Amino acid sequence: MTATTDGPGAIEALEAAYGPASDAGFGSGVFRVPLAADGDLAAATQGVYRAFVGAERWERLGGDAAWLGPWGVAFERTPGAAGDVVAELRGLADPGARMSAGLLLDDIEGGEAALRGVYDDPLVTRLSIFTVGDGAAMSGLAVAGHAAAAGQAVILILLMD
Repeated sequence: MTATTDGPGAIEALEAAYGPASDAGFGSGVFRVPLAADGDLAAATQGVYRAFVGAERWERLGGDAAWLGPWGVAFERTPGAAGDVVAELRGLADPGARMSAGLLLDDIEGGEAALRGVYDDPLVTRLSIFTVGDGAAMSGLAVAGHAAAAGQAVILILLMD
């Protein structure tokens, strides 16, 4: 999950594939968040989700009632299990979540390799995939990986209509 001397690091590759952190409220973006070893990954992901949507848009389009209505855990990796984020995304039980996963995996050149580079890294001690949306037209996923030893979470948000 760190930069290497022989090319861009895994997080940079993820950002190149899915875009940097932004408050665009549409599309995708990658966020790096400081998070202690015992930090709340779901709360950190909700904070990133709010930042991605943007405070003004969040409130104007329904606030927590709208944007957190569809919020849920689509997948949590078993602690200590070897990572295979591509298989985990393809295996999501919820049809809507699986459709959003298809956008991450099939519509982005280099996406699968970038996802594996970050979320299958042995430093990632926790991985959760959350459903996001506004309860109406917008839906998507948040993929959140926590590298406790690095004190960092890397969160990818996808939000589409």
